[in-house]
Amino acid sequence: MKKTKEEKVEKTTEVIDEGCAGSCETCGGCGSIDPETLIQILGSRNQELEDKYMRLQAEYLNFKTRTQGEVSRMLQYEGEGFIKEILGVKDNFERAIMMDDNDLSDEVSKFLSGFKMILGSLTALLDKYEVKEIDCLGKEFDPNLEEAVLTEHDETKPENVVIEVLTKGYTYKDKVIRHAMVKVNK
Repeated sequence: MKKTKEEKVEKTTEVIDEGCAGSCETCGGCGSIDPETLIQILGSRNQELEDKYMRLQAEYLNFKTRTQGEVSRMLQYEGEGFIKEILGVKDNFERAIMMDDNDLSDEVSKFLSGFKMILGSLTALLDKYEVKEIDCLGKEFDPNLEEAVLTEHDETKPENVVIEVLTKGYTYKDKVIRHAMVKVNK
């Protein structure tokens, strides 16, 4: 039974991949393979390996780019958790200095002025690390920056405008890390 050229190519490819034992039909047991068939086989095998190499290289470059992007994003916002916790401390200092220091004894006023200095230092530190307060009082309500927790109707002010900030909101670099809790005019 005579084999077709495709069958010979397939069998020869197997022989090349697995090694010839010297007794196969392809080489006739003497190791001789038709040179034309061998060139065709080696050419197709070479093309397969080149394609595989190109795919692997593309996968590696995609992986490398994706990994670099993830690391960059992680490093960009690395202190976010710590900053969120510090904002609570800042809120407490702001509440403490909102006390009316005109009616306080000298000793309490000294504590209050110390709180003001600490708050100033804390605010400067947050500014240094690009933590900015969201300025929204008197501006149109933006759900991307604020959370409306109360509404009120005041005819002297335009609709959908923030009329009171209950809790300040903050951005860290270009990301909102705490939405402002506001009262909106409806």
